[in-house]
Formats: sequence, structure tokens, C-alpha cells
Amino acid sequence: MTALFMFVLVLALLLIGIPVAFVFGSVAIAFAFLIPNLGIEVFEVLPFRIYGIMSNTTLMAVPLFIAMGLVLEKSKMAERLLLSMSALFRGVRGGLAVSVVLVGAMLAASTGIVSASVVMMSVIALPLMLKAGYDKGLAAGTVAASGTLGQIIPPSIILIILGDVMSVSVGDLFLGAVLPGLVLVGLYVAYILIISYLKPSVAPISKDIKSVSLKEIIFSIVPPLLLMIAVLGSIFAGIASPTESAAFGVFGAIILSALNKSLNFEMIKYTSLESVKLTGMIFMILIGATAFSLVFNELGGTDLILEFFSDDIGDVWVFIGIAMLSIFILGFFIDFIEISFIIVPILVPVMEAFGIDPIWFAVLIALNLQASFLTPPFGLSLFFVKGAAGDSIRTMEIYKGIIPFILLQLLALLLVVLFPNLVFAFI
Repeated sequence: MTALFMFVLVLALLLIGIPVAFVFGSVAIAFAFLIPNLGIEVFEVLPFRIYGIMSNTTLMAVPLFIAMGLVLEKSKMAERLLLSMSALFRGVRGGLAVSVVLVGAMLAASTGIVSASVVMMSVIALPLMLKAGYDKGLAAGTVAASGTLGQIIPPSIILIILGDVMSVSVGDLFLGAVLPGLVLVGLYVAYILIISYLKPSVAPISKDIKSVSLKEIIFSIVPPLLLMIAVLGSIFAGIASPTESAAFGVFGAIILSALNKSLNFEMIKYTSLESVKLTGMIFMILIGATAFSLVFNELGGTDLILEFFSDDIGDVWVFIGIAMLSIFILGFFIDFIEISFIIVPILVPVMEAFGIDPIWFAVLIALNLQASFLTPPFGLSLFFVKGAAGDSIRTMEIYKGIIPFILLQLLALLLVVLFPNLVFAFI
């Protein structure tokens, strides 16, 4: 029961807004001192765990993919890509929204950073959609959902973290997430086309979008597409590890930036500082979570949960249902990184006891965690959209517009549950 209280206390402190890394570390230290049977000796192996984190080659891909995404964010690539895609679909009702989804998918496959993609799409696409007369809810929902595709479409930061936490191949996770990601993109596009047909007023044909030449379209679409193929293709073909491909991706992003004449000292400075900040945040959380898991396991927390699911429930589908529901509900309040480091390590022993395939389960978790960016009231993507839109869109309009896309994500999750071969198609 002490372990359960420790777990609930961590969640409570996170919900009131205390920084994640401090919550993990401080709760672990407090319980180590207060519980007579533990003491500070429980942390004797912590330095070795931290050294293992620092020397983990899989996690080295995280700062590299972050840097790659930040370079592309500043290279004006997204703006040119969106304008070219919009021109291709300008004669289709709802075509601008469809182009936003497709650009979101390409950005996801090129950067893997959700925050960068959502901010870019909010600044570039949202004004275009509002000017074209799109319903504000549909416009905001499309931008938020499309920008969040980086959670599931490789190279996703969350897939790298899950690969490390669950001790599975990141390359296999990337392969397993490809088809579910494409299914989600297809669901988004189908919804937009159907709602545009049924309610023409919410998505008018965009006549004001300027036409672009075939040459401009090629030069806008082909470079990021080649970068995506080079980065992911080298991983899928077994030519390079995720870390090596990420390093090549940074180099490719710098080349694209130079070709777009946007490479300068200010951009390099911005990319370097932001990469250090984001990476430092992730690794501090990981170190705090390691301290938390040491104390939690010593208190018998993992054994308690394993006993509950294996003996008291004993049904694999009930476990999957409870796990997915818990992650979905927690996503309303806390970030995907916290969920990855608190909830997932607790679920892994139960998953192994039931003989569940870890890659399939990881993709389910990634799809579920994607919803944490979109679910009101604390979905980060919603904050990014509101910040970019200002007073042009009310918060309730954003919430209303995102609900259909959340339902589509849950539908994609259900499809992967019912048809596991969607994950194993390319593995």
C-alpha cells in the first residue's frame, strides 16, 4: 500500500503543476528517508543507472532528431510545402484542409517534433484557412491534429523513448508505426472530405490560392521527401542505426536550409540552445524517473501491480483495456513524457507476463499518447493553436473542432487492436 500511496502522490503533485523531474526525485528521496526499511542506501546503484542512460546509444538519437526538426522549422520549408500542396488541391472542396493534413504528415516524417510542427502549421495554415472561409472549429482541429502526427509517424521522439523504456528495437517500432500512422492520416482526410460534402459551408473551395508552376511544386515537395526517405529508409534497410540516421538527418536539414538561403548564425544559435533545453528536460525527467522506480520497486510496487492484473484479473484484454483507458485519461492532465516514464515501466512486467508483443503494445501506447496532445483542457497542441490564433478563434471553438479528430484517433487505436497485422505489415 505504501507503493500505491507513492504513485498517487506523484500524480497529485504533477497535477498541481510542480516540475516533473523535481517531483520524481523529491518523492523518491522523501520515501527513502521516511520508510524505515529503505534508507538512502537504496540509491547506491543510481550512479550506475545514470551512467547507463548517458551511454545509451538509442537515446543519443533524441537530441539529434530534435536538432533536425528545429533546423527545418527555421528553413521556411513548411511554408513552401503548404503553399504548393494548397495549389494542388485548390479546386477540391475541403482541399486546403486536406493539404494541411498531408503537409502535417510530411513534416512529421521529416522532423518528429510535435511542438515545432503545430506552431509552424498554426502560423502558416490557420490564417490561410480562416481567410478562405473555413469553419473556425474545423480549421483549428485540422491544424492541431495534423501537427500532432509527429507522435506516431516515424521518426517520433516518443517511439525512441518507448523503445528504450520497453527494451525493444527502435527500428522495429518505426516500421510498426508506419501503417497505423498512414491509417490515421487516411481517416483525417476521409473525415474532412465527408464533412465538406455534407456541409459545404464549413469548407469552401479555395479560389484565392495562387497557382504555382510544376517546377515550384517539385522543388517544394521533393527535398523534404528525399530527406524523409534517406533518414527512415536507412533505418528500415538496416544500413544505419536510428542514431546514425538522425545525425545524417541533421546534416541533410542543414543542406536544405542552405539551399533555401535561410542558414545563418542566428538559426544555428537558436537550434543549438533549444536542442540543449529540450534534451536536458527529457534526460532530467529520465534520471528522476529512474530514482522513483528504484524506490517504487523496493516497496514492492511492481509486484503489487503484477499480482493485481495476473491473479485478480487474469484476462489479457481487460489489462489492455484498463491500460489504454488509464493512459487516455491521464493524457487529459499530464504530458506524454511523464506518462512514458511513470506508467509504461509499471505496465511492462504485466505485458511480459501476459505474453503481449511489445512492439504492438508500444504502437498502441504511442497512438494513445498522441491524444494527450489534443485532449482538453490541457492538450499542448490546443495551447499552441490558441497562442498562434490569438483572438481570431475562441478556446471553445478549438475544443469543439478537435473532438472529431480525437474520436478518429480512438478509431485508429481500435483498428490496431482488432487488426494487429497493421503493425507487423512491414516488420
